[in-house]
Amino acid sequence: MDWRTLETFSFGDSPELADELLALVLSGAKRATCWAESQGLLSAEVGKAMVVLDGHGVPRAVVRTIELTKRRFDEVDTAFAHDEGEGDRSLQYWREAHRRYFTRLGRYAPDMMLWCERFELVACLD
Repeated sequence: MDWRTLETFSFGDSPELADELLALVLSGAKRATCWAESQGLLSAEVGKAMVVLDGHGVPRAVVRTIELTKRRFDEVDTAFAHDEGEGDRSLQYWREAHRRYFTRLGRYAPDMMLWCERFELVACLD
């Protein structure tokens, strides 16, 4: 696979958060992510590989989508929160962190619909 031909993205809404979440991917802790359904599919599809950029736009990893589902914010379960890999990996931490994140984006509602993606790390590009 020539990763240079793949689409790119970064996690989060700031260079610092992009680096923090990328570090979790590279460590193996983060194997899931989500975004507001109102943002669309953002090019995600099961089986598709994409390049993850760090906070400075440097390609750092290739991930492949292995699951893509829709669920309400208040229906996210402990298993998905754990797979997101953030904080103490609890559902409570996930809800608080994601409420703040979606509020910053102006999209938060307790019953908002999310695209929930699980992925696998295919390659590190360091």
